[in-house]
Amino acid sequence: MLTIRLQRRGRKNDPSFRVLVVDSKTGPKSGNYVELVGSYDPRTDRVELKGERIKYWMSEGAQVSDTVHNLLVSQKIIEGKKINVLPKKTAPQKEEPAPAAAPAPAAAEAAPAAEVEAPAVAEEAEAPAPAEAEAATETVTA
Repeated sequence: MLTIRLQRRGRKNDPSFRVLVVDSKTGPKSGNYVELVGSYDPRTDRVELKGERIKYWMSEGAQVSDTVHNLLVSQKIIEGKKINVLPKKTAPQKEEPAPAAAPAPAAAEAAPAAEVEAPAVAEEAEAPAPAEAEAATETVTA
């Protein structure tokens, strides 16, 4: 499957991007691409896109990355709404101070649960031991 996405170029702290048609399974820095269809310089806001070639590749089934989609919408090559590419923020959760009486019953409930889990762990630890002992005796006899 083909993808139209950005490839970072330029020096450290001086980014510029190529807009490429690539196979979706190739890495971003592999250098292998099907066609170079534009460039983008975020520091000067210079965007050069080959609109006809981008529309051709999209008609052939190429998927567009979210950032390239936003560039195409802003350059009016395609119509639609921009996609929010930033991660969603989660609301900070407030920690409620627990009453002093609440931790004691919680600790009492946690203790029996720990006792129930402990025998299961002990049984699991005992089960491999005979198999290891048999393996050790086979090694000695061989």
